[in-house]
Amino acid sequence: MPDSLQHVTDPFAKFQEWMAEAWTHEPEDANAMTLATTGADGMPSARIVLLKGADDRGFVFYTNKQSRKAGELAANSRAALLFHWKPQGRQIRIEGRVEHVTDAEADAYYATRARISRLGAWASFQSRPLAQRAELERRLAEYEAKYPGDDIPRPPHWSGYRVVPERFEFWQNMPFRLHDRTVYARLADGGWAVGKLFP
Repeated sequence: MPDSLQHVTDPFAKFQEWMAEAWTHEPEDANAMTLATTGADGMPSARIVLLKGADDRGFVFYTNKQSRKAGELAANSRAALLFHWKPQGRQIRIEGRVEHVTDAEADAYYATRARISRLGAWASFQSRPLAQRAELERRLAEYEAKYPGDDIPRPPHWSGYRVVPERFEFWQNMPFRLHDRTVYARLADGGWAVGKLFP
């Protein structure tokens, strides 16, 4: 399928178009993205997270600030994202610096989560060793007792990060591996240089 948006000079608009099409084919997982980080030791690390916000400021995900990914971002505040939508034969690669979302943004998103997920944010020592699952279940029960209703405050160690793009690559599958690759690189004035790459 040829890229119908090659004339678009705003990569955020192009992202939104591709994301909207992805939701029609992958209604449960279209917002799944690989997040790649690098810690102080230079070792790369990648995992799947969920995109929870996207606008011209960047791409937002939420996590425990004491997790491995958060520790790596504290050491190196640059990251890469990868979206892969196999039904459309598309990928989007995004690279940039990472910043914290505001407390108001984190509070607003946290309030939309299921009750058990909000309690889980309190109960989990994310990324740290767990001797047995019963320990997690015990901690969850403790917080269920502590917060019996729906009024569960956001933990201070749980918040969001925004990847502020400096580079996009839109990859479209084409016959015979002659794929179409469009790159957007941020300019000093905030605009975007647009180019193509060999497949």
